[in-house]
Amino acid sequence: MNPPNGISPIRFSFILILLAGCSLALVGRIGFLQIVQYQDFAQQADGNHWAKQTVQAHRGAILDRDGNPLAVSTSRWEVSIDPSKLKSPLLRERAIAAVAAAMGVSPLEVEGKLLMQPAPAVARIQSAQDVPLPVTGLTASAGPVVISGTLDYQQGKSLAAKGIPGIIIQERSDRNYPEGGLASQLLGLLGRDQSGLSGTEMDYDRELAGAPGTLVYERDSLGNPIPLGFRSEVQSKPGGDLVLTVDRFVQRTIERELQAAMERHKATGGTIIVMEPNTGAILGMASRPTFDLRNPNLSDPKSVDLMRNRAITDLYEPGSTFKVLTMAMAINEGLVTPETTYMDSGPVTKYGIPLETWDFRHHGTQTMNQLLMTSNNVGAVWVGEKVGVKRFYEYANKFGIGQPTSLGLSGEAAGQLRTPSDKDNWWPIDLATNTFGQGLSVTPLQMVTAVSSVINGGTLMRPYLVQRIETPDATRTFQPTPVRRVISEEASRTMRTMMNMIAEQGGTTSYAVPGFRIGVKTGTATIPGEGGYKTDSTIASIVGFAPYETPRAVVLVKLDAPKDSPWGSVVAGPMFSNVVRELMVYWRIAPTASAMVSSRRQ
Repeated sequence: MNPPNGISPIRFSFILILLAGCSLALVGRIGFLQIVQYQDFAQQADGNHWAKQTVQAHRGAILDRDGNPLAVSTSRWEVSIDPSKLKSPLLRERAIAAVAAAMGVSPLEVEGKLLMQPAPAVARIQSAQDVPLPVTGLTASAGPVVISGTLDYQQGKSLAAKGIPGIIIQERSDRNYPEGGLASQLLGLLGRDQSGLSGTEMDYDRELAGAPGTLVYERDSLGNPIPLGFRSEVQSKPGGDLVLTVDRFVQRTIERELQAAMERHKATGGTIIVMEPNTGAILGMASRPTFDLRNPNLSDPKSVDLMRNRAITDLYEPGSTFKVLTMAMAINEGLVTPETTYMDSGPVTKYGIPLETWDFRHHGTQTMNQLLMTSNNVGAVWVGEKVGVKRFYEYANKFGIGQPTSLGLSGEAAGQLRTPSDKDNWWPIDLATNTFGQGLSVTPLQMVTAVSSVINGGTLMRPYLVQRIETPDATRTFQPTPVRRVISEEASRTMRTMMNMIAEQGGTTSYAVPGFRIGVKTGTATIPGEGGYKTDSTIASIVGFAPYETPRAVVLVKLDAPKDSPWGSVVAGPMFSNVVRELMVYWRIAPTASAMVSSRRQ
């Protein structure tokens, strides 16, 4: 090609080469975008055109053993209007009318809520006067305005399906507690994302939460659903309902009694557990101090500490209630009978350490029945020596001392039990002090579980809190689980009788339940401190069962550091009596004639 007149051939050739190069570059760029980067741009386009939304599953309820709701979730819709997306009066009017119809109110009321919102921003000019200029108009809103947070579920779902621009519909879920703050530590808290943070809400979160669904739909350039556009939804799978072994009446009874005793005795803490001895089912479990799950304060470290379930996490030395286990060992081995005698002639010294009775009294010749009635520490040491080191710790292990009970709640402590196999920490004097419940530690749950095995025929049962999990697809039921046999049925019958004699002939009526025969053992344990035991505070406790003829409940009561009296019989005894009296009436168990005669004599 010849260059036009007046243009240098060299310059013309340069222009042609430049144009050819630009054309090649443009074609190359187009090819790169449409071939090499096609997949990336296609994904971006899909991302802008299609929206994927997670549909929250309905969380299952937590129910008591009779199906009464303790924690339930209610679904609702939160409806908002985003003024920034209402580009014309027609769109604005349409959005307001649709929301008003769904709420069952007039459009003026919805309009009023929009107009009542404070100006989201203030523009300022930089001048000598620095005059503020407010930004006006609905389209200047900083974001969506919540019109209603409690829109009816079906109405909200219908409104969402219309896909009207500017209307934002979000599903919300609230956890409600029909029984108020009952069993707060057992139930536990939910986080803002509706996941469990503590208690059964956390430990059974997978079962309660269900499986979320997904919603896929087409949207316009503003992000609004396209009316009549493609819409696909995978339904969420609701969570299962958790049916506990807890009885709401029993739980409310023990919480009320525990709170009253805390205030009456100015104690620092306490626990009451009610267990079915033959199954291991927890009928009630309460600890203080506690929190109200309806109004928790997660920002306060002290409040977070109150969420701890002290019945399974906190250790204490059981004191004289442990003598029930020591005596059961000797009875089962045939080493003593209830009428076997020993001579209590004064304090005994073991390995250079003097051991005394709790009241510094000595009783001369005593039977095993009398030993338990007077809660004789020196006598317990004598019984423990007859059992022997090897057998004593074998039985302690069989009773579950020093082992978690596997209740199914996180945070359960194992307790502390030094044994001869731990040569660096165990000393021969430990056998003597362990026989009357000092020098070892348990959780309240461990102790009530061990005593249940003594009176239920001799079998250690695994305690359990969940009776069944009911889902739309199936029901999973939890059955009582025997762990192992600890003592014989004959030894168990003997121990029930011995504990009944404590209740009826023990010299105090503080734990008596008029009209009913029961079995008990009290305990008063000193509290370990730095360099020894504290001298100004104790743990007052009692463990017992009722009714004597066919034990239906084992009740453990523990009160920490009562200020007015240190003794288990004085402090914990009346608490036990009050709880058992309520249970007998609630279960409609008829009083026995012999117990009625005995109570009149008292």
